[in-house]
Amino acid sequence: MTTEATLPTLPATSASPSARQVWTRTRGVVLAGVILLVAAVVIAAISSDARHGRLDPRSADTNGSRAVAELLNDRGVSTRVVTTLSKARAAAGPDTTLLVAVPDLLTDDQQDGLRAAIEDSGGRTVLVAPDIPSVSTLAPGVTADSALSFDSTLAPRCDLSAARRAGTAEMGGIRFHVTARGADSCYPSDGLPTLLRIPAAEGNGDTVVLGAPDILYNDRLVEQGNASLALQLLGSRPHLVWYLPSLSDDSATDAGDRSFVDLLPSGWLWGTLQLFIAAALAALWRARRLGPLVPEKLPVAIRASETVEGRARLYRKANARDRAAAALRSTTRTRLAPLVGVPVSRAHAPEALLPALSAHLRDHGDGQALHTLLFGPPPGDDAALITLADQLDALEREVRRS
Repeated sequence: MTTEATLPTLPATSASPSARQVWTRTRGVVLAGVILLVAAVVIAAISSDARHGRLDPRSADTNGSRAVAELLNDRGVSTRVVTTLSKARAAAGPDTTLLVAVPDLLTDDQQDGLRAAIEDSGGRTVLVAPDIPSVSTLAPGVTADSALSFDSTLAPRCDLSAARRAGTAEMGGIRFHVTARGADSCYPSDGLPTLLRIPAAEGNGDTVVLGAPDILYNDRLVEQGNASLALQLLGSRPHLVWYLPSLSDDSATDAGDRSFVDLLPSGWLWGTLQLFIAAALAALWRARRLGPLVPEKLPVAIRASETVEGRARLYRKANARDRAAAALRSTTRTRLAPLVGVPVSRAHAPEALLPALSAHLRDHGDGQALHTLLFGPPPGDDAALITLADQLDALEREVRRS
């Protein structure tokens, strides 16, 4: 028994909005996205030449250092920015002040190489807020104290001429213990200096150690004696080389033959174990039983046709023809069983349903065809699924007529 049917074109419903409805709902979001994209492109084009960065002499940001670089330029001191250790070492000389913006970013090998270059250069080296252990390597005889100074304005209280002329300044930050000979210890906080000038063992070179970078910031330069102190410390030589350590510097890759595990930070194993434990606890929490389901009345009445249509669309979206066919066959068997005298509890047993159905349909009693129709494999495509539905409807009508 075979019937043919065509799939009618379904009208648009709330579950399938038209293209115009979709555009009406989303045009506001699309327009806002286009405006944001255009604004981002314009801003990027306008600021493409701007420099940003902490302690960058090319940056006009509040924590940049462009102001002090321009003031030094007015006094005939040239400023050049370098980002690699090789250029910083090559620039060290008697007529050059080498400023190291963030010494703590340097690796141990970089610190040793920089120290070897500046030790006998005869120039000045300025270290900005070096902490443990970089200060001990770059300025032998100096160690950083574990407690920071929170005093924002300090008096010089030393014989260093640059500090005495500048007067009070915004120093503080890291405090230092010094054992080097002939060092000038200035701007003390609780008895420990926050600015040091350490003369070289030979020649006219020296090393200046700053406990805080505040006197170099654009927005802090006009406060107290910050500008005077910064210009004197950085303007003692005709050339200023501003070293901004970069992670892209080839000299920073000192991994050697270490493996990937060696390069991982300490504590990664315990951190990973904690993540696994947290994930397991979260899985147990989400998978715990909440007790039996509690029936609840729906706030509105939903038509059965809408429910069927919604489930059908879900099946179609997931290509779940097997589930759709199983639902159709199960429902048909449940309705056919009482018509042929089989209990509903035995409706899904082929040995009970098929003989009774064959006896009821004397003219269409092909047991193999009925078995394939009611218990067969899932259809291979949508057309076969539609054919199956039509055949099940035809079978039910035939049983009811007979």
